[in-house]
Amino acid sequence: MAWTDDRVDLLKKLWVEGLSASQIAGRLGSVSRNAVIGKVHRLGLSGRATTSRMKSHRPRQRMASKRLAKSRYATIGNPALRALYNAETNVYLPPTEELVIPVAERKSIQTLTEVTCRWPIGDPQHTEFHFCGKNKVPGLPYCEFHARRAFQPPQTRRRDRSVAEPAQAALAPVAESKEPAQS
Repeated sequence: MAWTDDRVDLLKKLWVEGLSASQIAGRLGSVSRNAVIGKVHRLGLSGRATTSRMKSHRPRQRMASKRLAKSRYATIGNPALRALYNAETNVYLPPTEELVIPVAERKSIQTLTEVTCRWPIGDPQHTEFHFCGKNKVPGLPYCEFHARRAFQPPQTRRRDRSVAEPAQAALAPVAESKEPAQS
């Protein structure tokens, strides 16, 4: 199909009226929607008239949605570790020494199984390098000792701690000093 002057004039008229490319293609006949769009761009047509659908558009008012406040750490971390850590537990202090694994219980990469701890011990470039090999915690790659070492419970934020400390200090009984204040 060739674009004759009559068809181009009709295209321009329908475009200015605000018809869609599909509607114009239907009226022109034997031309696709994409052909109409391509011709509009080649002609440099713009400034379409607004349709009744466009006139009725009103911007939506945004509703202020209030999210329910939930604990920041409610869903953080591995669920398998939650049983290992309670809110009352103390922060892990790493031992000065590594667990001593007897030579018979040491595992190499080839001897690891699905139920053995995969904690690496030593330098992989040395011949004494091995893996822990103890029974692991279900759902974790490590035994309980190494899981506590690898996965730390989330620390409270400094901002939260500074708010909680004055409140705790206010609740603590004031110790009476028997010594007179020095001036």
